[in-house]
Amino acid sequence: MREILGRRRRLLSRRRESGPELIDAALTFATQWQWPVLPGVAADSQGRSRCGCPDPECTVPGAHPFDPGLLAATTDERMVRWWWSNRPTAPIVLATGGKAPCAVSLPALPAARALAALDRLGIRLGPVVAGPDRWSILVKPYSLEQLGELLYAKDFVPGSLRFHGEGGYLALPPSRTGQGEIRWERAPLPGSASPWVPDVEAVVDAAVEALTRTGVSAPEM
Repeated sequence: MREILGRRRRLLSRRRESGPELIDAALTFATQWQWPVLPGVAADSQGRSRCGCPDPECTVPGAHPFDPGLLAATTDERMVRWWWSNRPTAPIVLATGGKAPCAVSLPALPAARALAALDRLGIRLGPVVAGPDRWSILVKPYSLEQLGELLYAKDFVPGSLRFHGEGGYLALPPSRTGQGEIRWERAPLPGSASPWVPDVEAVVDAAVEALTRTGVSAPEM
């Protein structure tokens, strides 16, 4: 019994420690960087790999909005503080597009190789979000028309690429979802200003070239 109680205390301690870290991060994103955020669905308490939403086949457990919905994303300090005061372990979900960054994502292993190739090409990158299975390169907001023209001009676009634009979302560090920890692979530089992010053209052009050259244009995961 002592061992069980000790384990419970450690788990509760971890939960209490994670609360301030998440609320501080959410407030930084919303108030300092003006990125609209909202709480994601917590992982199912009965199974870490399952989502707390009603969908038993959810493919992004914990890493998506549910209640409230995506349209509730805000930069209002009082709302953000209220959300994470009541749900201190909720993942932080960014509503991409608009005035917030968009993102280009790809599977983790090809992403690591692509980032190395992008560095060799001298492409300047901003923050890169890493999940257990996929990494996301943050880029400047783009329209569907802009993205469509960009992709149409390509002879080949790897099926592993995904795009998080207007109406999309992305879990941000230091969230923990049903799939695992969300962290920074390339962390934003310290400071109060919103982090610099590159144009989507530069990232897509270089990513397609890097994936093609390195032979890591894996099927979409």
